[in-house]
Amino acid sequence: MKMRVSAVQYHLHSISSFDEFAAQCEHYVKTSGEYGTEFLLFPEFFTTQLMSIGDHDGKALSIQDLPNFTDQYIELFRRLAKESNMHIIGGTHVVHRNEQLYNVAHLFYPDGTVGEQAKLHITPTEVQEWNMAPGESFDIFETSKGKIALLTCYDIEFPEIVRMAKAKGADVIFCPSCTDDRHGFHRVRYTSHARAVENQVYVVLTGTVGALPTVDFMRANYGQAAIISPNDIPFPPRGILAEGEINDDMIVTADLDLNLLYEVRVHGSVTTWRDRRIDLYPDWN
Repeated sequence: MKMRVSAVQYHLHSISSFDEFAAQCEHYVKTSGEYGTEFLLFPEFFTTQLMSIGDHDGKALSIQDLPNFTDQYIELFRRLAKESNMHIIGGTHVVHRNEQLYNVAHLFYPDGTVGEQAKLHITPTEVQEWNMAPGESFDIFETSKGKIALLTCYDIEFPEIVRMAKAKGADVIFCPSCTDDRHGFHRVRYTSHARAVENQVYVVLTGTVGALPTVDFMRANYGQAAIISPNDIPFPPRGILAEGEINDDMIVTADLDLNLLYEVRVHGSVTTWRDRRIDLYPDWN
């Protein structure tokens, strides 16, 4: 079985209305549709672009204001998923629940269903500057092409959670990300490759590019999309099926052959998933 995936290097720039945001998102969806995309990934925190709309005094909105756009965001991406007949991972959006802010990845199904996965590991900046709370549960999502997991940025740096995702049957990890410098970017990128090797899964990764000059902590972005495979003979030697140009506004696309994953787990040059020592370290499930 194959699935065609695309990842958006979303260009952040100041806007003046939700309609501008919607038009930009629709552009990426329609372009991906022209490539025959079945699963489309947007990056983490891309909806912070809405904060640049500002208030009546021209001052950028705060992170506390961002959840006010949740209903419009859900309605927009539910419509886009239905119209395009795609599974759309709508990056992450900040939601307000139980007096807390959560950074939540959303999966929009073609039939209008919406799945959610809150970010599980929160960075110091998210805690100290935005008072974010970590998610309390972890889910695997059933799709027409098999099971997938949504792990956001910092989450991918923790091997235990990806091992749990694979133990629960996920073959593809979608990782929306947002990093402001090369250090953060490479932490996420290198650990994405490690997780693909360790668990013999695909990782689809993307990040924000551009800048929001008026929005605190979103003034700098360093991003590049990549579609990552295990490192074995059926796959490219560097484990990269596709990658974008760093910091450019673009979309990358590749076909994921799930049968190749099943083959290398049994007959690969190395069989890391089969050879794990669960007598010494159990699966987290």
